[in-house]
Amino acid sequence: MSSKITGTGVAIVTPFLTNGDIDYDNLGKLLNNIINNGVDFIVGLGTTSEAVTLSVEEKLSVMEYVVKTVKGRIPIVIGIGGNNTRAVVSEIKRTDFTSISAILSVAPYYNKPNQRGIYEHFKSVAQASNIPVILYNVPGRTSSNITAETVVKLANDFENIVAVKEASGNLSQVMEIIKNKPSGFSVLSGDDALTFPMITLGAEGVISVVANAFPSEFSQMVRLARENYISEARTIHYNILEIIELLFTDGNPAGIKAALEIKGVMGNNLRLPMVPVLHDVYLHLATAVKKYNNK
Repeated sequence: MSSKITGTGVAIVTPFLTNGDIDYDNLGKLLNNIINNGVDFIVGLGTTSEAVTLSVEEKLSVMEYVVKTVKGRIPIVIGIGGNNTRAVVSEIKRTDFTSISAILSVAPYYNKPNQRGIYEHFKSVAQASNIPVILYNVPGRTSSNITAETVVKLANDFENIVAVKEASGNLSQVMEIIKNKPSGFSVLSGDDALTFPMITLGAEGVISVVANAFPSEFSQMVRLARENYISEARTIHYNILEIIELLFTDGNPAGIKAALEIKGVMGNNLRLPMVPVLHDVYLHLATAVKKYNNK
């Protein structure tokens, strides 16, 4: 099973009103702006969406709205993962994947399974899913790293495991996956700041946070890098790097929601336990956005 999930994906935020309800008007505005500015796919219900704070009914409603708004213009990926394998499998089996191109499934967190447990978890996910699966490795959040050996074994053993979102920050591990992966398996950056170097090493795209606010610029950087216009891509990378670093200074998605408010896209509203960035961080981010816009 060959994956078409390459290029620039956006892990979309969930806009909220000041009372905490989902702001569907601004969600639609965000989606259309992202699509109109050249991104390649959308990821809903990922970490950046604050999915863990959404009820089951809200998750269904958000994805129905995303599907209705995207209207088949670009692929949609849905986040389905967790640390209870049976619950994840049950969720996959009851999900309607009409108009959904792939699942993004995070490594089990908190339990800290060994590599055998991680393999068996994703084996169960792959066997339950009738659409492609993207592994999500983010040890900083899960406290468990999917090693390169495990990624490659899963990619070889299950044809519907078609990609990995790699956010370990370990470029040696990334290179080992790229070197040994089967044909048709994609490596996607899970770290905006490392996307440019990862693509030069052979990665095929990114699932981005910063592209919520800068979809045209970041997707252009990815496109140029993939087409070997390295100098041009490197210029964009360094121009936007300060903003990327500031986005994660005081937590994600607090940083990107602040940036979206600064750009006039939506309000800076989050659900607890996430809170807005500190005032000093907000001011630094506003200065960086203004400086970037003036380049």
